[in-house]
Amino acid sequence: MKHCFSFFLLSLIALTQSFAQNKILTLDDAVQQQWRMFRPEHYDGMQPYGSSDFTYVEKYRVVQKIESSSGKAIKLVSTDEINKSLSESGAAAIAYFPFWDYSWKTDKLLSFKNETTQYLYDIDAKKMVSVIELPENAANIHPNPKSNYLAYTVENNIFLTDSSKVKKQITLDIDKGIVNGSDYVHRQEFGIDKGMFWSPKGNFLAFYRKDETMVADYPLTNISTPIASVTNIKYPMAGAKSEEVTLGIYELKSGKTVFANVTDFTSERYLTSITWSPDEKFVFIGVLNREQNHLKLNKYESSTGNFVKTLFEEKHPKYVEPEKPLIFFPNSSTDFLFFSERDGYNHLYHYDTDGNLKSQLTKGEWVVMDFLGFDKKNQTVYISATKDSPIEQNYYKVDIKSSDIKRLTPEVGVHEAVFSSDKKYILDTWSNTQTPNKSVIYNSEGKPLHKLIDAKNPLKEYNIGELTLGTLKADDGKTDLHYRMITPPDYDKKKKYPVLIYVYGGPHLQLIRNSWLADARLWEFYMAQLGYIVFSIDNRGSANRGRDFENVIHRRCGQIEMQDQMTGVNFLKSLPFVDTERIGVHGWSYGGFMTASLLVNYPETFKVGVAGGPVIDWKYYEVMYGERYMDTPEENPEGYKKTSLLTQAAGLKGRLLIIHGYQDPVVVPQNSIDFQRAVISAGTDCDYFLYPEAEHNVFGADRTHLMQKVTRYFEDYLKK
Repeated sequence: MKHCFSFFLLSLIALTQSFAQNKILTLDDAVQQQWRMFRPEHYDGMQPYGSSDFTYVEKYRVVQKIESSSGKAIKLVSTDEINKSLSESGAAAIAYFPFWDYSWKTDKLLSFKNETTQYLYDIDAKKMVSVIELPENAANIHPNPKSNYLAYTVENNIFLTDSSKVKKQITLDIDKGIVNGSDYVHRQEFGIDKGMFWSPKGNFLAFYRKDETMVADYPLTNISTPIASVTNIKYPMAGAKSEEVTLGIYELKSGKTVFANVTDFTSERYLTSITWSPDEKFVFIGVLNREQNHLKLNKYESSTGNFVKTLFEEKHPKYVEPEKPLIFFPNSSTDFLFFSERDGYNHLYHYDTDGNLKSQLTKGEWVVMDFLGFDKKNQTVYISATKDSPIEQNYYKVDIKSSDIKRLTPEVGVHEAVFSSDKKYILDTWSNTQTPNKSVIYNSEGKPLHKLIDAKNPLKEYNIGELTLGTLKADDGKTDLHYRMITPPDYDKKKKYPVLIYVYGGPHLQLIRNSWLADARLWEFYMAQLGYIVFSIDNRGSANRGRDFENVIHRRCGQIEMQDQMTGVNFLKSLPFVDTERIGVHGWSYGGFMTASLLVNYPETFKVGVAGGPVIDWKYYEVMYGERYMDTPEENPEGYKKTSLLTQAAGLKGRLLIIHGYQDPVVVPQNSIDFQRAVISAGTDCDYFLYPEAEHNVFGADRTHLMQKVTRYFEDYLKK
């Protein structure tokens, strides 16, 4: 295999940081404190407020307003004031204000949720308007944007309630295999993060109805009972029978429900991009076939559920992946924007509801990340995108008629912005490898008006080593691969150091960005302090580089990714301070699959690996994600055979530790357990550890235990 890369020359980005202090991170610092004591100063829960201002939540206790005109912070309400009002009404106090789950119904009415209780508070009158307490097992809670109604689920049915506490059940399915309103539809692929959709005026509620009675049960063993018990989950494995989903439409006034009359493809199709027309007369559904290579954007009547027309279709030999709803122009029920990768990159297309394409609004070899809104005159849209660098995120304004684009965030790095409701102001928070965090208010032309936060480096007293970002050429000689390297504090280039490669490698995730710490975890710096060179590279298949960069893995997961990881390895081997006999790799989920794949395919290179929650054979993975990238086992037998690690266990020569959550509903434990059987049959060896109560990831106090185990494994077998 030929590896082409630009060795430390033109492709090396001069983005490094070095800290010359003496403190050393502890493991607890690295694992538990990254988002606590070591998180740079920041705003939590930024939202637009009124026409031109913003709000945020200070230390879980106070909701503050930021005046765009002055940049000043003004207290709006505190938890003490909220609790005083709650006490007067006989309701229980709240311990903190949930910055992640609040909204403004009006300038004075603050809506927020704490667990299963929904609150509405008048900040002017300093009085609680309503407290709606839902059952403890309530889930999928969705407030009506125009009233005090709440939609929520209990088990598999949908209920409505309001401030009068009158409860109404709107679905009546007895069979637990039929699930209504759940956020977990199509296993949350296609950007799905909710299962209920209020209409713009609040008169209708659309909801997913998932029939999974035909899906096989998968047993997860619970050992917390004296005799181990079984919890069955519905888990449609690749090629097997999948769920059947329909879209219900409930009208509040009549109390009647109709279902969208979707007839395209088979009943195992996917329903995506659910969008209401602003006048509530129609619902739009992106209907995707099970093969995921043919999309129809359809229009249905909300009053009857009747099919009206197909606006347009998209096809691709590999897959089509709709992930966002339609975006209607203000004051229009006919014109909308639609996200599509049809030209190779995620861009915005202007359509009308008759299916006429009016224009491609954005174009180029870069990705539109998100849509932020229209200006008041409907002449401009605001977006976030990777236009200036694939490892950065900036904000832009785009002229709707001419498609002229202007960057609004001048500083190099990764920007997270909130626009005021009138789109006259931008509250921008950004960082890069040299800048922990800055928050600035800009006007709509990108002129800075007020500097709000200039965060100090929370690690300034710690000697965490040197961080470098760079690019290498993939073995096609043209594709740039971005990498991140952390060297030990005060390392000596005359010495030889072991290398730890941290890998993910799969779709929908990007490891390397020009942000604070370059998106690395503090644990990686902790390992550098222990004397490792820590390295990561975003191979082909990872996110935010366009359709072809990502879908190159189709029908052969792991193969191109391993080639690109080996490009990184060959680069490391060329460095005089790298010990080529001591190279290890660690990753979780897709990264666990990559870790185990690298050890069995390149046993001469990798001495040690720790694979967490790994896919071992794609036939054990679920339909929605697995079939998108691998097709079915019947359609792609050679691909499944090539990528299965069950048939490659004989190639394992180094030390491999596999860690799995015993309650994992995402990558089921059968993957790693079956690999143990394969290792036994092959006469090779593999270490194994189960977290009895963990699901796909290990959180809380157990997280420190996990990372201690991972660290010790490399210390015991790679460093020596």
